[in-house]
Amino acid sequence: MSVVALVPAAGRGERLGYGMPKALVPVDGVPLLVRAVRGLLDSGCVQHVVIAAPPSDVDVVRDIVNTVTAPSAPAGGAVHVVAGGAERSDSVRLALAHALSEMPDTTIVLVHDAARAFTPPSVVKAVVDAVAAGNPAVIPVLPLADTVKQVDDDGVVVATPDRASLRIVQTPQGFDAAVLLRAHRSGLHATDDAGLVERLGVPVVTVAGHQDAMKITTKFDLAVAEAVLAKTGGAP
Repeated sequence: MSVVALVPAAGRGERLGYGMPKALVPVDGVPLLVRAVRGLLDSGCVQHVVIAAPPSDVDVVRDIVNTVTAPSAPAGGAVHVVAGGAERSDSVRLALAHALSEMPDTTIVLVHDAARAFTPPSVVKAVVDAVAAGNPAVIPVLPLADTVKQVDDDGVVVATPDRASLRIVQTPQGFDAAVLLRAHRSGLHATDDAGLVERLGVPVVTVAGHQDAMKITTKFDLAVAEAVLAKTGGAP
């Protein structure tokens, strides 16, 4: 079993206001991307990580991630950097093509957001284990705490879904490599890779996510992450 993690990281991250790719924004001096890659490798079950970087910053990203050390990473593991695309799905497709070309023995593929830089390695392993057990698609999720309203185009509430059956989706999302490739060749569209697989009629199962896997998108999210790190003495 060979496991490769794809990290689409070509977004500019304007909402964080750092004037640099979001994945390179530092938290306590360490870029989000570096923390995300460490978490993947520290799971002990990811052999390779393929990062899709902004085309203009491929060399910069490569230099930064070359400093990544992960004590639990499998022997022979490596981090690869390729040029990403205009949209997230383009970046995933380009990273997947590189993975299957350069690592043809790849059987399980993870897709992970660099902005979820504090995802515990235990969540990564749980996703990989579930795919290895025979599930073609696996996502980590959390129960929904807030009430959700469905509204029409005018903002008028039309329904209140039962939140007991709703879940917040995190990453990494894990897939049988052939299934993910078929999804990205389908021409279908969705907001995440699991959504693409769902549209093929492939079942997607869930494992428990973690509160630390929050997505850092705004300055407030960044401040929360820095506060948590300060409280824990810098440990993710």
